[in-house]
Amino acid sequence: MKRKIITTGDGSKTIQIEDWDEQYHSKHGAVQEAYHVFVEHGLRLFQNEEVKLLEIGFGTGLNALITLMEAPKQQLIVDYVGVEAFPVSMEEVGALDYCQQLEAKVHQDDFQKMHSSPWEETVTISPDFSLLKQQKDFNEINDQSFFNLIYFDAFGARVQPELWTEGIFLKMHQALQQNGVLVTYAAKGSVRRAMQAVGFTVERLPGPPGKREMLRAKKL
Repeated sequence: MKRKIITTGDGSKTIQIEDWDEQYHSKHGAVQEAYHVFVEHGLRLFQNEEVKLLEIGFGTGLNALITLMEAPKQQLIVDYVGVEAFPVSMEEVGALDYCQQLEAKVHQDDFQKMHSSPWEETVTISPDFSLLKQQKDFNEINDQSFFNLIYFDAFGARVQPELWTEGIFLKMHQALQQNGVLVTYAAKGSVRRAMQAVGFTVERLPGPPGKREMLRAKKL
């Protein structure tokens, strides 16, 4: 499947799958979307604690990178698990150049280590951030009451509707601890109803640039 690097609305880059006309991040701004959805409405709910975090769609590693950058500001120790069925190449990682966009050249080695580290092995990236990458389909996730926070960053329901079903969200609900939170850029009514059907309490929040709303779900 043909992929290319494109520049998004805020000047940051992402990968586009041309056959699907689908991007790994918002074409209106990859970095803006990542901060708005996953940091502002997810990570910043936590302060001065250990956070077990699951990312559905590790992809380019942008969400992991900004989480690593934000963790010390919030005095967090983050145990990050990124699930990805189709890893990006090191050539693509270099072309994305996120550390330049984020004015975070100090983290260039950390970002390279995230992508070059072995799969299925927990690696310490910094004193307050460890990473376990798992190469598998999302329907193979079977964790029970383990995570505090889920970044749900799968490809959109338009191109992969099977990733936005009750079955997948039941797995997410089971994977979270009580009072755990899931955040996603998606806002479709069918997605919200699927979350509610498996037991989530769901709220609509203002979306990132280019989207009116996003969803945040909580396991009570």
